This record gives sequence, structure tokens and C-alpha cells, in this order.
Amino acid sequence: MTPRLLAIPCLLFGASMWGLIWYPYRILQLDGVGGVVSSLASYAIPFVLALPFFWRHFHSARKHYGWLLLLALAAGWTNMGYVLAVIDGEIMRVVLLFYLAPVWTVMFARWILGEKLSKWGWLIMVFSFAGALTMLWPEGGGLPLPANQAEWIALSAGMTFAFANVVTRKVAEADIWAKSLAVWGGVTLIALIALLTESQAFAFAENVSVTVWMLLAGVGLAIGIMTLAVQYGLSHTSANQAIIIFLFELVVAAISSWYLANETLNLREWVGAIMIVAGGLFSGHVERKDENTQPAA
Repeated sequence: MTPRLLAIPCLLFGASMWGLIWYPYRILQLDGVGGVVSSLASYAIPFVLALPFFWRHFHSARKHYGWLLLLALAAGWTNMGYVLAVIDGEIMRVVLLFYLAPVWTVMFARWILGEKLSKWGWLIMVFSFAGALTMLWPEGGGLPLPANQAEWIALSAGMTFAFANVVTRKVAEADIWAKSLAVWGGVTLIALIALLTESQAFAFAENVSVTVWMLLAGVGLAIGIMTLAVQYGLSHTSANQAIIIFLFELVVAAISSWYLANETLNLREWVGAIMIVAGGLFSGHVERKDENTQPAA
């Protein structure tokens, strides 16, 4: 199987994992393990396990250290923000706000990679935003803004998700181990900083069962495998194509949130959701083809 063909199942695997990973995080929350601690454990485990064996891969990418640092910081907030949002928010609303990422991807790809919008590009972006406004419009009137902290976090995490995807393409020469170490290290760092604001973050450790520790370890190992798969996929596909494939997470999240949490969207939210997904599906056509234009350095 060629790298490009293998990239697609890798991205589908990552999308499926993200559509399901909210459930163990909610279980951990019920056992007293907050989202910041869950994020720290989930990413520190693969980081600590891999660093002694693969730090040379990161060292070999030293000419990309600046971009890898940006990747680490963006991925740090993306992944921890996602965990915090799915614990406290409605799964589908959170995931849909997260997947406004095609809009942000177009903007970041223009800035970092020098990609230009096609004549339909702005129309598609406006359509996606209109979908978000439709979904967010309060029934009793008011501004169509995220309804709570979880939704604001999801919106911001979607922006950094798009930025991280574009940066991954920017440092395509760095191998997946270097980029994966950056992701794991970035989430670990952001979570450690966030812990400074929580005085009782580890109170659960006094009475927690072995099952909880095993679940934390299992999620960490799953996150490690998923990160490698996603970084491989992102390294062999365009940023906009990857975003389209990632939309499969919406299908998994819709089924899992309905089956496991009995959460559903109303008609207006479904209309907005369809508009957002449609914008994502057409995001691969927003770039203007210009053979005489080189990507930005």
C-alpha cells in the first residue's frame, strides 16, 4: 500500500477514536479524575515511554524546532481543550464547533503555506459560518454565540486544531516520531500549566480503584497509537483533504452520543450541522490553483 493510500485509513482510525474517546473521559470524570489530569496522563504516558527511544528523531529535526514548538503549543491546547469540552458539553454541539476547522484551515494555509482561495472559497467559508450561526442561534433570541464554557473551548480548540494540521504540513520533512513527540510534549506542558490553577486536582488518588488507573493507562496508550496514525496521515495528505476525512468523527460521535449518552440535536441544530459538514466537504475546492505561485517560506 502506498503512503498516500495508507494515510486514509490512518486518518479514519484517528477520527473514529476521537468520536469515541469522550466516553472514557466522562467515566474518569465521574471517578473524580478531572479533564486536566486526564489530559496530562493521556499524553504524558506516550511521551515518557517514547522519549528515551526516539528523542534522536526530534533532534534530527532541529532545523524545524521553531515550527515544532508552535505545533506543540497548538496541539497542547487542541487536545486538552477537546477533553475539557466533551466532558462538560453536549457531544455533537462540541464536535461540530470543533469542526469549523475547515474555515480556519483555509486561513492558516493561506498564511503559512501560501495557498490561495478559489473563487468559491469565500462563499464556502461564509456558508460554514452560517451553519454555525444557525446551530448556535438561541431559541429565545439573542446573539448566536457558544452557549457555555465548553462550547467556547471547543471553538478555540478547533482553531488550534486547524493551525496544528497546517504546521504539520509545513514541517513535512520531520518524521512522525518528531511530530508525535511534539504533540505529546505540548499537551503535557499545557496540562501542567493548567494544573497550577487547580488546588485539589489529585484528590481522587486517595481512594481511587485500580480500574481507574488501568483506564487512565489504557487511554494513554490509545492516544499514543492514535497520534502516530494521525501524524502519518497528515504527513501524506493535504491539509484540506485531511479535514474532510476527519469529518468521519461526526458520524462516530453522533452514533456514540445517542447510544451512550442519549444526546440528540433538534431540527435547527441539524440544519446548522449539515451546513458545517457541507462546508467541510467542499473545503478541498477552496484553493486557487496557480502553478506560478510557490508556497510561502
